[in-house]
Amino acid sequence: MALAPSMDYAGSVSSGQKHLGCFRVHTSSRLQCVGYDKKSRTNQFVVRAISVDRPQLDLSNPNWKKQFQEDFGKRFSLPHLRDVIDVEPRPTTFSLKSRTPLKNVNGSVQESWNGYVNDDDRVLLKVIKFASPTSAGADCIDPDCSWVEQWVHRAGPRKQIYFEPQYVKAGIVTCGGLCPGLNDVIRQIVLTLEKYGVKNIVGIQHGFRGFFEDHLSEVPLSRHVVQNINLAGGSFLGVSRGGAKISDIVDSIQARRLDMLFVLGGNGTHAGANAIHEECRKRKLQVSIVCVPKTIDNDILLMDKTFGFDTAVEAAQRAINSAYIEAHSAFHGIGLVKLMGRSSGFITMHASLSSGQVDICLIPEVPFILDGPNGVLRHLEHLIETKGFALVCVAEGAGQEYLQKSNATDASGNMVLGDIGVHLQQKCVPMHLMPSCALCWVRTLYMARLQVSVASQQGCATRTMCTYQYQKSSSPQDSSIQTAGCGIGA
Repeated sequence: MALAPSMDYAGSVSSGQKHLGCFRVHTSSRLQCVGYDKKSRTNQFVVRAISVDRPQLDLSNPNWKKQFQEDFGKRFSLPHLRDVIDVEPRPTTFSLKSRTPLKNVNGSVQESWNGYVNDDDRVLLKVIKFASPTSAGADCIDPDCSWVEQWVHRAGPRKQIYFEPQYVKAGIVTCGGLCPGLNDVIRQIVLTLEKYGVKNIVGIQHGFRGFFEDHLSEVPLSRHVVQNINLAGGSFLGVSRGGAKISDIVDSIQARRLDMLFVLGGNGTHAGANAIHEECRKRKLQVSIVCVPKTIDNDILLMDKTFGFDTAVEAAQRAINSAYIEAHSAFHGIGLVKLMGRSSGFITMHASLSSGQVDICLIPEVPFILDGPNGVLRHLEHLIETKGFALVCVAEGAGQEYLQKSNATDASGNMVLGDIGVHLQQKCVPMHLMPSCALCWVRTLYMARLQVSVASQQGCATRTMCTYQYQKSSSPQDSSIQTAGCGIGA
């Protein structure tokens, strides 16, 4: 099952555990972004209305949740090219006769398959009905992480499409950092576009930079070109952070005569893609901007798993096992493993649980104290005294309150984090533990990004992008998609 919520960013929006930024929360103002103020780290909702044809939802009203429960069709009316351009639907060019014909009980051969998706199909998000508010999981640790709506739109092939495939020119661009599965997604986009009859498919090299750097030419893409790119890590098209002025990028899109642009990226990339979408609408261009959420941290609300996550956990486990062997073999050994996760600890938590060897797991979502009788360091002493060794796994964004803050930002505009690993290694552990302790520090921040996808993740990328392509050919709205609801994503 797949969901296709539309995308709108009002800056970098997150909720304590999972980011809300990749989604529009569809409220009575038709299309709004409701989220969490990341800069102030307070429960201040951020709302930006895209359409003013309905009054904005007043989140200061204590009855706003009741107001939210209105007609699904009104709240979830996705943006469409028909909003700005007069386009007529046409029969789909995608054939569902892709399996061996089956014989019915009367002996006749079944030539067709009812595999198209109705526009009103929905995906159920809340699969558990809690009998009591005290039941486990009934309330989130972070109230902003709660999702009020029960349903979202279902993605999939429709009977009608709005583009003429033989005239379509589609572009694909990968932005931000590397992530396992990028080549799987690129490959499946190309293969599915060809199933619709699209032949003019190009890759934009090195992110948004490829739109304005003269020496970065388009890369023609076809089944023959992408057939085996999923066997390698990285991005076949290359990546980069940052970019040019939005108007310059849209000028390039016009000059290249692109009808569809598939953008693979994270928070900053989605923000840029949304700005490109707005500029295209302002110019009334017949262009669909399609975003594929790329986050190795698995930190997007509602999505079962994002591509890259399983591979990252697999790589993290190898690092944990290495640190365990080192710590277990040393006299009073301590293994310290630092993993990816700026504001979420999903990789750290899943890798720790899967390994079965980790004694202490520190993640950004759960506050902890270092000193005192109930602190991390006292527990570390207890482990050394009782077991003779210990293994600590920490996410890079954990414990930032103990580190010196910096106003510096990286190329993507993210705040530069303090190094919790260095803090534990150089300051805390030597000061509190016996001199005989041997500390082994394993840093794996970028190992996971470079891996080839594991099999379960390759299947996830294939399923997701097949469903996504069906959705985009039949419903040319600007949106963002991933698997959710039924545990299919991996």
